[in-house]
Amino acid sequence: MSDTLQTAATSQSAANPLLKAWQTPFETPPFAEIVPEHFLPAFEQAFADHSAEIAAITHDPATPDFPNTITALERSGKLLSKVSAVFYDLVSAHSNPALLEIDKEVSLRMARHWNPIMMNAVLFGRIALLHDNRATLGLTGEEMRLLERTYTRFHRSGAGLDEPAKARMAEINERLAHLGTAFSHHLLGDEQDWFMELGEADREGLSDSFVAAAKAAAEERGMAGKAIVTLSRSSVEPFLKSAARRDLREKAYKAFVARGDNGNDNDNNAVIVEILALREESARLLGFPTFAAYRLEDSMAKTPEAVRGLLERVWKPARARALADRDDLQALVAEDGGNFALAPWDWRYYAEKLRQAKANFDDAAIKPYLSLDHMVEAAFDCATRLFGVTFSERKDIPVWHPDVRVWEVKDSAGKHKALFYGDYFARPSKRSGAWMTSLRDQQKLDGEIAPLVINVCNFAKGADGEPSLLSPDDARTLFHEFGHGLHGMMSEVTYPSLSGTSVFTDFVELPSQLYEHWQEQPQVLRQFARHYQTGEPLPDDLLKRFLAARKFNQGFATVEFVSSALVDLEFHTQPAAASRDVRAFERQELEKIGMPAEISMRHRPQQFGHIFSGDHYASGYYSYMWSEVMDADAFGAFEEAGDIFDPPTAKRLLDDIYASGGSRDPEEAYVAFRGREPEPDALLRRRGLLETPEAA
Repeated sequence: MSDTLQTAATSQSAANPLLKAWQTPFETPPFAEIVPEHFLPAFEQAFADHSAEIAAITHDPATPDFPNTITALERSGKLLSKVSAVFYDLVSAHSNPALLEIDKEVSLRMARHWNPIMMNAVLFGRIALLHDNRATLGLTGEEMRLLERTYTRFHRSGAGLDEPAKARMAEINERLAHLGTAFSHHLLGDEQDWFMELGEADREGLSDSFVAAAKAAAEERGMAGKAIVTLSRSSVEPFLKSAARRDLREKAYKAFVARGDNGNDNDNNAVIVEILALREESARLLGFPTFAAYRLEDSMAKTPEAVRGLLERVWKPARARALADRDDLQALVAEDGGNFALAPWDWRYYAEKLRQAKANFDDAAIKPYLSLDHMVEAAFDCATRLFGVTFSERKDIPVWHPDVRVWEVKDSAGKHKALFYGDYFARPSKRSGAWMTSLRDQQKLDGEIAPLVINVCNFAKGADGEPSLLSPDDARTLFHEFGHGLHGMMSEVTYPSLSGTSVFTDFVELPSQLYEHWQEQPQVLRQFARHYQTGEPLPDDLLKRFLAARKFNQGFATVEFVSSALVDLEFHTQPAAASRDVRAFERQELEKIGMPAEISMRHRPQQFGHIFSGDHYASGYYSYMWSEVMDADAFGAFEEAGDIFDPPTAKRLLDDIYASGGSRDPEEAYVAFRGREPEPDALLRRRGLLETPEAA
């Protein structure tokens, strides 16, 4: 490089905040200084640095050993991890057209960067040599686990294939990266493009808090003074529950289930067809009959048959319960004077009416007691009582949007443990859903590295300074994502690849779903469920009715989930040619299982980001239910102890589940905590599905 070019490159690096040491509290990203134009040069530098590090490991003349190969791999790619974490946080939580364009380029470049690394025969040879001789290396338990996971990761990426197969695998990976990005951009596009304005006459049945949120959503889109329903789940679902106007419920419902399936520029059908064909081809290159067989081999479930067995065991009683509920709802339609057959846009509305009649409870009654701030406090307090950690808000940490809040987390000795970012409100720049991610993972490889953990949700914002009020489902979601957050924050491992949530997909939901149990405990609700205007605690009578109503409509909830999981499994076990017409395939599979016509899948294929925006949950959406078997059983340990904060049980939970990350086999970790394997019927008991009326 000439002196002039060298000087220009150095100057650019100095001006690019992504390439500098961050002079911020806890070395957090300086979001206000970062603009889209910084990312591509930063990725270029990160790719170059990482490639040089990999080359040094690959061509090290010394005999392969654990430090010069496995540990060296763990130390590589720090700049890439740093830049990627900031970039993907912004793309998902606060995107703009410039970032989305860059995302297309980055997804392709990322695939092109990783393909030659993960299929590097010389590097894999070093790893395989160590793996073959692992019993003689004197490794600790965590080192042995890391070696096994590293070997498995390279092997499953195609490192052992011949050169033509590797070349084809690289092409497939690049194309899948492009398609996954296109899928998520299409979905975001459809969600941003649609809204439904609510005039005064359209608001019958809607609570004051919903209308306030609808006004806040309109203001966010530059429509101050109006009120709108958006395609965020936190907007559509409560609207379907309470809107008296059936025509508007139908309009909102149809728009929601048609995301990505409108025959426009955002249509995802062709994307899905190509993704499935490429996944099938990649699995066959690796010696597997189907993508599901490939994917599930490296999971707790192991096989598609095991997954199907669990899902079918739950499906039968859930469907029977849903059909019985459907008949009750149809009777309620008739009582109401409705001369129509129950439709999918009616189910939530009449289920809510039925719940009010049978359980004398509706969500609107409890929402004033579930303010976002109080539920955040409750989540923190439970963590303090279980694990001794404390939370104090920090106003000096840079954030990507003014709504984001940050807390410093300290351990029981008062030592810094983590930072926790909460980004709770829906906005057009944020993709739908709720998730946990991190800007930095915990590790101890080179000193104590404390994690920077993020929870992102899409709750409706209160208008005019009013607090955000959560539905019971929203409050559960908050605890769920915070459970993932604790998995990241409480991690105590040496190696970054084993940190926090770096576990099997069908184990990663255990810490999150388990944490949900504390949200609905009477002693937690009595303390933190307080009326947002009066400060009065949740009345005992309302608390009892809420707890009694929890198992209501579980047939519906289970059917919409299990149908999605079964269709995911079928997409990835049947030949890709069978799903060339995505809509026809979906119809055929739902008919096969007897899907009630009045219920739709929780995620239709064209909006099923879990399995098509990337492959993290492909063939793996069942994971939530596999983990629920464990979480329902695991909470029983606290119930058996007679104290939901029992210290010895909490200590085992911390040591064996939350702190151990991926450093041990998940089955071994669960048995260490519980003293035995999980008891499968705990899930059916929790959902109230053990004693189910027979379907007609």
